Amino acid sequence: MKTIKFKSLFVAIAMVITLVSCSKDFLEVEPKGTNLESNYYKNESQAFAGLVAVYDIMNKNSGGFDNMVTMMNAGSDDHYAGGGGATDGAGIQGFSNYTLNPTTISGSFWSDHYQGIYRANYLLTKLSDVPMDASLIARYTAECKALRANYYFNLVRMFKNIPLITTPLAGSEYYTVLQATPAAIYAQMEKDLNEAIAVLPATVPAEEAGRFTKGAARALLGKIYLYDPAGDKKALAATELAAVNGTPGATSQYGYKLLTNYKDLWVVDNKYNTESILEVGHTNASSAYWGNWGGGAAEGNIINTMCGPRNYTKIGASAPDLPSGWSFNVFTQAFYDVIKTDPRFGATVLDLKALSAANQASYIGGYQDTGYFLNKFIPRKADVTTGTGEPVLNYRQNSYVIRLADTYLLEAEALGGTGARAQALLDAVRARVGLASTPVSLAAIKAERRLELAGEGHRFFDLVRWGDAATALASRGFKAGKNEVFPIPYKELQNTLIVQNPGYSN
Repeated sequence: MKTIKFKSLFVAIAMVITLVSCSKDFLEVEPKGTNLESNYYKNESQAFAGLVAVYDIMNKNSGGFDNMVTMMNAGSDDHYAGGGGATDGAGIQGFSNYTLNPTTISGSFWSDHYQGIYRANYLLTKLSDVPMDASLIARYTAECKALRANYYFNLVRMFKNIPLITTPLAGSEYYTVLQATPAAIYAQMEKDLNEAIAVLPATVPAEEAGRFTKGAARALLGKIYLYDPAGDKKALAATELAAVNGTPGATSQYGYKLLTNYKDLWVVDNKYNTESILEVGHTNASSAYWGNWGGGAAEGNIINTMCGPRNYTKIGASAPDLPSGWSFNVFTQAFYDVIKTDPRFGATVLDLKALSAANQASYIGGYQDTGYFLNKFIPRKADVTTGTGEPVLNYRQNSYVIRLADTYLLEAEALGGTGARAQALLDAVRARVGLASTPVSLAAIKAERRLELAGEGHRFFDLVRWGDAATALASRGFKAGKNEVFPIPYKELQNTLIVQNPGYSN
């Protein structure tokens, strides 16, 4: 997650990543070179490079084949995994049909987030000794804590039973760490965010877009309160989210405002717009290619390639001009039937079934093809990079982690789906797309989230926290008491005290 200013520090980031990597393999290797612990973090520039390295793990949302958005979409009732075949990505296929096991789950969903936590923990131990302004130290500290909370939030939602690590571990300690209770994880996230909110700036200049602000941290805290398994923090959630949202439909105290046109959310150049609260930045300038794609050098949005149709050809004038892709995350017929009359349909669904039938376009159907593609992330040919990198690995569309319509609906839910403010929040989301008011209720909020946030990676988590997953996903093989969370990757269990999640064999 880097802005243009962050990009200039690419070399420094590489050095810091080598220094602070949390891989157990690296811990057993004698480090070489000049950028060792004893002589790094000696000035503000090095501290900033370390902070950028902590942010870099935000790329997990939409970068790399094993990204959060396409994975979580695949396990929802609105999408199939898709792709080239039943074995195209064992993890994403296994989550989609609920056969995921400890050996087919991609270990990066666990290890990448813990790498981000390690980097945050490590930098937190160094900042107090860096000779720079105290206000910068306080801000970097706050950003590390907010980022650590974000990474733990992903981990606890995906795996539930995870270790809580708040200081750097020595090599041998990785093998003796125990899992914490979910309650302890939530308590730490809430503590980190409350401390960060007290320090973070309310807004940032354009050149710092993408960094945590007070509003982003409060939005994340409100969401975490709503998910907290204690179940009694909805009032706290509503308070935080109300501060972020302000008057429904108006500009909030942090400058957030719903975009007038829903489709503008997906314009590639419309980065860090007024509806964006927490956003992951991508670039087409990283020169990534197949040889270094999995090594952290790639900074493109891979959802764009994954969701595109295979062997696409534009025939008629009414068809869009698209590059080809890999046909993952096709929408189900059931979801199509729900959204087909909604004003958000065109921005959300690319109906190649209809275009093909009208002889306007052709494509080769992938696995589980329905003809309904995720239009929010399908690039146009104009978006294909002309740089030195492999084009399919270097799309520059950013992705939202949290946006304002999401927090409007979360606040309405935190309010119990009742009352004048909950009604106003729901109405604002609907009015933006030209829909009339409908009586607010939890059922209405659930229905609105499904349509408003389709394809953005939220649906599975929503179904689980509402207790609706077992019913909505029964036909996919979902088993209550097991499939609410992922299996812990097999390698994380080897020679450690980590215990596998219930229902999954070791």
